[in-house]
Amino acid sequence: MNQKRKSSYLRRLFSFVFLLAMVFLIGNAFITVDYNKGISGWSSIIRLNLAKLKMCKIQFRSPGSETLPRGIVASTSDLEMRPLWGAKRNKNPKPNLLAMAAGIKQKESVNKIVKKFRSSEFVVMLFHYDGAVDEWKEFEWSETAIHISVINQTKWWFAKRFLHPDIVSAYSYIFLWDEDLGVEHFDATRYVSIIKEEGLEISQPALDPNLSEVHHQLTARDKKSRVHRRTYKAIGRARCSENSTGPPCTGFVEMMAPVFSKAAWRCTWHMIQNDLNHGWGIDFQLGYCAQGDRTKNIGIVDSEYILHLGLPTLGGSVENKTGSGQFDKTESRHSSDKSKPSSTSQMSSGRSEVRKQTYAELETFKHRWKNAVKNDECWIDRFQS
Repeated sequence: MNQKRKSSYLRRLFSFVFLLAMVFLIGNAFITVDYNKGISGWSSIIRLNLAKLKMCKIQFRSPGSETLPRGIVASTSDLEMRPLWGAKRNKNPKPNLLAMAAGIKQKESVNKIVKKFRSSEFVVMLFHYDGAVDEWKEFEWSETAIHISVINQTKWWFAKRFLHPDIVSAYSYIFLWDEDLGVEHFDATRYVSIIKEEGLEISQPALDPNLSEVHHQLTARDKKSRVHRRTYKAIGRARCSENSTGPPCTGFVEMMAPVFSKAAWRCTWHMIQNDLNHGWGIDFQLGYCAQGDRTKNIGIVDSEYILHLGLPTLGGSVENKTGSGQFDKTESRHSSDKSKPSSTSQMSSGRSEVRKQTYAELETFKHRWKNAVKNDECWIDRFQS
């Protein structure tokens, strides 16, 4: 009897242990599935956060705006005037910019130039190098023009400081002109239409070779052409031909009346040296800013041509030209007074010093370019022959 009871007890115990084991195994299976699901969920969250972090690191943010939410950043601007009160004027923004160095002695010439640029298509900005600003109020367009006045500074000095690419990015074309230009045969609207059709990133109106001061044969007007991009004439030792690939035969404009696309200007602005006022030397390197092939993307517009008087305004001059392009040879009233230095003599001396400075800056720019090329191991000269 004892043996039977013992056997029955063992069977019950075995059944209980077996049942307990089955409960444990089944329960453990459910716990493992839930655990794996939990691990998988956390793993997905971690992966998403890491991907987001990586994406945020890759995203470019303007220097200085890193602590701001992206949507609040206004990285560009323009030169449009805004009302102090009331509703914003409902008008289309002007697509192009005319920026000029201007002195009050040349106000008639400047007035004629500005009138060639339609007020609906161009913002006008004047760089006053003589300090005279109020004297321009007689012209109707002066009220809506941007006036910046700093004594005895050049067009390039102003451009480097007030035409930053982010400021003028709203404008398709930037006309950076001198004041001593005759525009009788020029229309700005037609000019813009032509350079768009021709795909010119950098351009200038051709110069009337009979009445202009022409420094480079390439910029002289070709009466038989609407636009030309090269010259075939011998220039000093340079033999210009169809195979010529760079200045002074092709890929070049002078600096008195250049016109830049916004992309070309962004590049050119970076090339303007902050401490070199006169900009000499930049013209021969503009091809690097032509957004591609300089022999195609830089050109001279013949159908819209101008007259370049070549007035030496900064530093004074011995003789001043009139609007007709002729010299005014009127002598100073003190020219016969030997006891005092004449105003003519003083102006001549000042102009001579300006001329010396321009040549010195040209050599400085050449030296900097040469060193920059030498020291930049990653730079590739796309025009190297």
